[in-house]
Amino acid sequence: MTAPSPTTPVRTRFAPSPTGYLHVGGARTALFSWAYARHFGGTFVLRIEDTDLERSTPEAVQAILDGMNWLGLQHDEGPFYQMQRMDRYREVLAKMLAEGTAYHCYSSQDEVEAMRERQRAAGDKPRYDGTWRPEAGKALPPVPADRKPVIRFKNPLDGDVSWTDVVKGQITISNRELDDLVIARPDGTPTYNFCVAVDDWDMQITHVIRGDDHVNNTPRQINILHALGATLPHYGHVPMILGTDGQKLSKRRDAVSVMDYLDKGFLPEAMLNYLARLGWSHGDDEVFSMEQMCSWFDLSHLSSSPAQFNPEKLAWINNHYIKAADNQRLAQLVRAQMLELGAGFENAPDLAAVIGLMKERVNTTVELGQAAMLFYRQPQADAALRQQHITDAVMPALLEYAQGCQAVEWNKAALSALLKEILAKFALKMPQLAMPLRLLLTGQLQTPSIDAVVELFGRETVLARLSKIAE
Repeated sequence: MTAPSPTTPVRTRFAPSPTGYLHVGGARTALFSWAYARHFGGTFVLRIEDTDLERSTPEAVQAILDGMNWLGLQHDEGPFYQMQRMDRYREVLAKMLAEGTAYHCYSSQDEVEAMRERQRAAGDKPRYDGTWRPEAGKALPPVPADRKPVIRFKNPLDGDVSWTDVVKGQITISNRELDDLVIARPDGTPTYNFCVAVDDWDMQITHVIRGDDHVNNTPRQINILHALGATLPHYGHVPMILGTDGQKLSKRRDAVSVMDYLDKGFLPEAMLNYLARLGWSHGDDEVFSMEQMCSWFDLSHLSSSPAQFNPEKLAWINNHYIKAADNQRLAQLVRAQMLELGAGFENAPDLAAVIGLMKERVNTTVELGQAAMLFYRQPQADAALRQQHITDAVMPALLEYAQGCQAVEWNKAALSALLKEILAKFALKMPQLAMPLRLLLTGQLQTPSIDAVVELFGRETVLARLSKIAE
């Protein structure tokens, strides 16, 4: 569907609850909100919704900030913390109580549950029955002694809540489906939907892009915003991301934390490119920069169907970005991993040069570090492989190649010419000489082209390892 064009400066927000890692679904909505703000030269706000004191932790806040920083989704304002805005919430609550759009409710938890049980038994939708809702001519029960009230929002009894969702289209929900929401607990702590509405109002958010698990919250927030006399933002609810099995992404089955993908060797630009294509498209474009995405991005091409996470497609995109990445940057990314694997960098080839040779054939930086290890450990070829490939028939050619390496100009072209000269002299095919050379130099049969490998090892290392031919 066609999204409305902004008529005021665009202000979007990402508002995670710090109860765990940054989920890939959350990262995608953050990306969409960030890209929309960038497209229109607007403002991207980061807000931490930390009123769930039992589940919110400083570690989770840091995990979210780390994930956003790794992805490069820099916010323009914030981070704002709801727990630091309590005075503002109390001010708005007092105003609503004074204006009659909210009221004190002294019904206990047990009483509320009992009324819901009666409604269920009667086949009605369970909801608060309005015992303490003030109405003209209605007598309220006596206030119970020593019982602290909650504050409930006085939801309209009739009419509908309707909005044009920029992803899902027209959505209408009857007010009769909504009961009087608790907006402050007995200890005065405001609740989620109330805080979100006040925050979006105060921060002048123009566009709310979030997961469609929030659709049921939207009519409640809209009614609160109406009661506050606030301008409504445009809402867009994107469908969830499904796993390869067609089910909701699960921590048990899938890597769902953004930082898991850092550990698995994915580049942030690849992750962003892939997440962008989960529920949004620009023609047939598969690979694009964030600058391109921001220039193209609008809300009209957001899909209303769930997207399916495809690890193979992500790996393909990551391979593209690894091949395009600066070799020095990749070397910095893999160095610590290679040290853990036992890499010895002293008197060894330049890591960035090795990366340049190896990066074409890997999908992750983890694979890249593992592949590069052949230059940074002593070769330990399997005895059976040595017996198979280093034969009496090939030994003279190997010895002459070793002798030629003492004087040849040390570059790939000259080394290639030396190899071809010896192949011709001894009437050998390339694998007959390249395979034993690979075993002697690296301990394995699979490497990039042998002349490139020889060049990178350097004359001293090559001669030292070829000197073991007789062994």
